[in-house]
Amino acid sequence: MARTGKYVDPMLDPKLIDDISKRLADNLPVLQDDLRRNSATALRAALSRLDLVTREEFEVQQAVLARTREKLEALATRVAALEAELKGGKTS
Repeated sequence: MARTGKYVDPMLDPKLIDDISKRLADNLPVLQDDLRRNSATALRAALSRLDLVTREEFEVQQAVLARTREKLEALATRVAALEAELKGGKTS
């Protein structure tokens, strides 16, 4: 750097800034890959701490719930029929 009588802070040297900028631009694809990989890892770690189930587990439980509802409705119908039968027997 040529001296012109004025002190130039090397941190503000336009050539240095251009050089750093060029290096960043040249390495941007690598940095993007690192960022993508690291953010995916961080996201996986965050999701693993949550109490989540897989789609398959959810669908299995959904089917179990549907069968349970069917059985409950059948039992409710049967209880209603038995109650009606008991009421009918008392009045006769």
